[in-house]
Amino acid sequence: MKDLLRTNSSLQEGVENILNLQSKIESDASNKYLAMASWLDRNGFANTAGYMYSQAEEERSHFLKIFKYINEVGGIAITPTVGEVQQEFASFKSVFELALDNEIAVTNAINKVIAKCRLENDYATEEFMMWYVVEQREEERNARRALELFDLIDEDSATGKFELDVQIAKIGSVE
Repeated sequence: MKDLLRTNSSLQEGVENILNLQSKIESDASNKYLAMASWLDRNGFANTAGYMYSQAEEERSHFLKIFKYINEVGGIAITPTVGEVQQEFASFKSVFELALDNEIAVTNAINKVIAKCRLENDYATEEFMMWYVVEQREEERNARRALELFDLIDEDSATGKFELDVQIAKIGSVE
């Protein structure tokens, strides 16, 4: 088969660059959730570890969706490098505080992509990114709900830790 060189694309360079940055952010989010899952597993929180393993897979799918879109519209998708990821956490609750902070950062990054699309009049990419806007609302809601559970259930007792592990794992399965 003859090599195909893409010579035409409506994708502006600035939008392509910010999409590649967003794909890296999504890839990094997957790695962060994977590290959280590992810490939870090592510390006896098997249910929430399973939840975080699922979150890691979901973030990886978010990364791939952007990565493939860049190629689909004639851009050049850049495979992100894997950076250092925090492996240890101060407490069960701190895992979810960091998860919420990360989700808010992802939301802010997505908003920057949308703003760039509007600046460049790239309506197709803006429409593509609207799926992420809806998704981030859910992601932030789930992270907030996990933290709310720490306010409702006593983390200091063994029974409380067990109940938190069970209840947090249910987040996302209830709409």
